[in-house]
Amino acid sequence: MKHLLLVILLFVSFGTLLQAQTKKAASTFDPATLKITWELVDNSSPEQTVSALTLANTGKQALPASGWSLYFHGSGSAKSKDGQVNVMAVNGDLLKMVPTASFKSLPAGESRRLEFVSRRQVLNTNDTPEGFYLVWDSNPSKGIALPATVYTTPDREKNAVLWKSAQALYEQNKTIEDIPLEKLPKVFPTPTSYSETGKSFALTAAVPIVAEAAFKGEATLLANYLETVFGKKPAVQTTGTGKAVRLEKKEGLGPEAYELKVTADAITISGTTPAGIFYGIQSLKTLIPPAALASPQQSVAIAGVSVQDAPRFGHRAFMLDVARNFHPKQEVLKLLDLMALYKLNVFHFHMSDDEGWRLEIPALPELTQVGAKRGHTLDNKQFLQPSYGSGPSGDNKSGSGYFSKADFIEILKYANDRHIRVIPEIETPGHARAAIKAMDARYDRLMKEGKKAEAERYLLRDLNDKSVYKSVQNWNDNVIDVAQPSTYNFLETVVDEILKMYKEAGAPIQTIHFGGDEVPGGVWQKSPAVQALIKSNPKVKNTDDLWFYFYGNVNDMLKKRNLYLSGWEEIGLKKVKENGRTVYVPNPQFANENFHVDVWNNLTGAEDLAYKLANAGYKVVLTNVTNLYFDLASQKDYDEPGLYWGGYVDVDKPFYFIPYDYLKNTKEDSRGEPVDRAIFKDKVRLTEAGKANIVGIQAPLWSETVRNNERLEFMILPKLLGLAERAWASDPAWATESDEAKSNALYGTAWSEFVNVVGKRELPRLDKYAGGFNYRIPAPGAMVADGKVHANQQLPGLTIRYTTDGTEPSAKSPEYKAPITANGTVKLRAFTTTGRGGKVTIVNTKK
Repeated sequence: MKHLLLVILLFVSFGTLLQAQTKKAASTFDPATLKITWELVDNSSPEQTVSALTLANTGKQALPASGWSLYFHGSGSAKSKDGQVNVMAVNGDLLKMVPTASFKSLPAGESRRLEFVSRRQVLNTNDTPEGFYLVWDSNPSKGIALPATVYTTPDREKNAVLWKSAQALYEQNKTIEDIPLEKLPKVFPTPTSYSETGKSFALTAAVPIVAEAAFKGEATLLANYLETVFGKKPAVQTTGTGKAVRLEKKEGLGPEAYELKVTADAITISGTTPAGIFYGIQSLKTLIPPAALASPQQSVAIAGVSVQDAPRFGHRAFMLDVARNFHPKQEVLKLLDLMALYKLNVFHFHMSDDEGWRLEIPALPELTQVGAKRGHTLDNKQFLQPSYGSGPSGDNKSGSGYFSKADFIEILKYANDRHIRVIPEIETPGHARAAIKAMDARYDRLMKEGKKAEAERYLLRDLNDKSVYKSVQNWNDNVIDVAQPSTYNFLETVVDEILKMYKEAGAPIQTIHFGGDEVPGGVWQKSPAVQALIKSNPKVKNTDDLWFYFYGNVNDMLKKRNLYLSGWEEIGLKKVKENGRTVYVPNPQFANENFHVDVWNNLTGAEDLAYKLANAGYKVVLTNVTNLYFDLASQKDYDEPGLYWGGYVDVDKPFYFIPYDYLKNTKEDSRGEPVDRAIFKDKVRLTEAGKANIVGIQAPLWSETVRNNERLEFMILPKLLGLAERAWASDPAWATESDEAKSNALYGTAWSEFVNVVGKRELPRLDKYAGGFNYRIPAPGAMVADGKVHANQQLPGLTIRYTTDGTEPSAKSPEYKAPITANGTVKLRAFTTTGRGGKVTIVNTKK
């Protein structure tokens, strides 16, 4: 017994000594001296990837062998090849790397290479780990940011599959004709009727805006814009003779229709409504040559035109996700200006998700106190854990932030002045982790105050629920318990607070979006609240029935407030068994309830889902991932920003989207490969009744990879112009032509005109408009023939410059005007009118 006691004492002493040494190391080792480099080692297999992390100790003290963890974001499938570290999931995309017994301390000045195997192939930079920070075991609640990770670009020769070749880009662009600027239409998006008279109007700051009283707001906005052109604001008056810009009421036009006539004596915009007048003004703005925005003008020649115009769809939407990564009020206002210019009229504001709640709700302050902030945490009680590389600090501007009540009211007013409806989204019942954790914090606070009933009033989960699940984004605690009465207390309070803000802003509201997507299997299975509901409510027989129970309750709540329900497609679907498989079909229960469904899924097996729902009676907003998800990368390139799980979306994808027959023009699958059209043979087509239920189209920007305003603008432009054209303009001839050869020829002509308008008129405008936009500049295409490098580009109007000495092309490099004779490496790059350059194309003539 004495020997055993001695062993125990020695063991405890050794453990205490080890803890003391680890604590000492933690106090002396400076994490700022730990440099991490990531590289791709072997990416040849579609099934797995070998990558390497190199830890370089640039400091003066050793990194201890244990007592620390590295937290980061990435794939949970990564496993250490030699067992020096273990990688384990925390929650969501947050992982941590912990040294094992075989990891030795890392001396000062030395490096350690760790190789990992992951279960899938890397295709672009979004597949790489990011956001590394260190946590000492002795202080587990504190995360310490490390220096920025260095990413080694894979060797192009060994990993050619990761890049779209210069030759492929050249082939893609070779059918595009270069159309002279003067031959391009001057109003965008394409109007219903357009002709040029040849007689221009000389517009100056001295020309007044004569507007009827009903159009005073529109006249004021026009005057404010013209001040940016002339340096002086023109007068706005209700009467006047002589040369003027006239805003006149004309009965009988549609709610957003207008007429625009430019003669030598006047510019006249006619409309029945203020919205019609507003869209006529936007067309006038596109008539102003982009060069006029570079500096204050004395006079601008406005081309003589006659335009009659009206939109194709009444719902022309752009969705911005500010939950995954936050974007501030000023950028939202700038986006509203952009939307207005291109006649988009619905701003879908995705303000809550697992990773953040972004709108102040005064009655529930924890929603923003806890749910709007991210940082390193062990319990998510003061704020949420990091996501998408937001880091350990709660001060990170992409991870933390929210719109105050005053901010939101300002946004609503700004949008309303520009005839844009704002649809707020409250994600339910899945994608709701931020709200759940915020209400948990409220519960804890009030329980400590002894206020049990009030603490339970807004709880969004059953505290005794033992259900096990994992969402698509790897969350295990992100679904609201819809059997809890407190859930509906919460939703009613949030809805009523939002309605107060709309009322204070004087802005219209017709609907609230309640999400509904990606609720994983396993939820609610072991919730006592759910079991009690099943026993007490004969309409709820199992957890699948909770779907109809929940959205039935939400629908009733909204109808009492004169609102209709919007959501993702799942709100209109139900599970059934077909041939032994569980499939989703339109749910007849809600078909006549005026549900508006944003249908995103047109991937394999669901290609015709939007048409099924429309045919069944649901109001459908086409939000097809393959053509309209702006967060997807523009092309298959390792260093091209954006995700790719739904394919690749360049400016052509929204442009060639045919709303009433998108199967006809589906060209690629979700891997970016040519699609096998045989799979569409038995797919459902749109009926005439279903056609009437297609209320519009929408492009979302999910923000997982979008951490700043520059990246946001890069991802949406110029794609947004393709969306604007398809949402506003009538079906083009190529879309309805049944003869495939004729349709392809018509499309080629229309595509050439579109990209010339974009490159020569609209992108130069966006260099200056609303302060200028950081739109994507496509890389030139190139090929070698007869010993010369031939180049072309997707957007005529950009300037291609090149080098032959291995340096990167700059705005001062020679301009490409004819095939280049060179012996070696040629680099080409496109530049804007302001000298901003895009990606570099590299060609080797020695091959």
